[in-house]
Amino acid sequence: MKKILYLVLLTLTTSLYSQTAKEIIDKNIELSGGLTNWKLLNSVLLQGKVILGIKDEYPIKIYQQRPNLTKTVISISGKETAIEGFDGTKGYAMNYATNKLQEYPEYVSESFDNDFIDWESKGFDAKYLGKEKVGEIYCHKVELTKNVNKNIYYFDVKTYMLLKEVKKDDTLIYSDYKKVGNLVMSFRIESSSTKKDGDYMMILNRIDVNKVFPANIFKF
Repeated sequence: MKKILYLVLLTLTTSLYSQTAKEIIDKNIELSGGLTNWKLLNSVLLQGKVILGIKDEYPIKIYQQRPNLTKTVISISGKETAIEGFDGTKGYAMNYATNKLQEYPEYVSESFDNDFIDWESKGFDAKYLGKEKVGEIYCHKVELTKNVNKNIYYFDVKTYMLLKEVKKDDTLIYSDYKKVGNLVMSFRIESSSTKKDGDYMMILNRIDVNKVFPANIFKF
């Protein structure tokens, strides 16, 4: 009898946590613009500066377009240089030993949408892990798992904006949220990695959405 009661309670608890995780994700999507507006987003151009280490600071532009096209460009001494991208077929990145772009056959492109959009149909499992502080802000802690991949997300308990994302090899901190059209986006992103060689801070001053890019903008 005790075993049956334990299983019932375990099932109810798991169901409650799963529902809570879903509610938090749904609230984030709703308050950051709504599912319809996120699905109507087809392209984005991020502009600002990236800070590497203590003193290295460069103007940066990031082009992104559905379903997974991307290109990152930085300016060095006034000259724009592509350092990474995916053109739909080929992935490429800067080889700093030769100072030239190099194709990477095993390049894995990221989806244009974040994992929250249609997370259930993408095969993710969501789990609520309670509350935890990010700095001085209390956050809901949600874990999304798919196969062996596991990411943890921290949502502000008041605004439901994403403040922190912990992935396998790096951690991202999001802040300075502003309205861009019908959406709310972060204008400051800090990244720290376990190897410390990919740490950066990106401060954006402009985000344009649904721009029509030249047909060859993503080409290698």
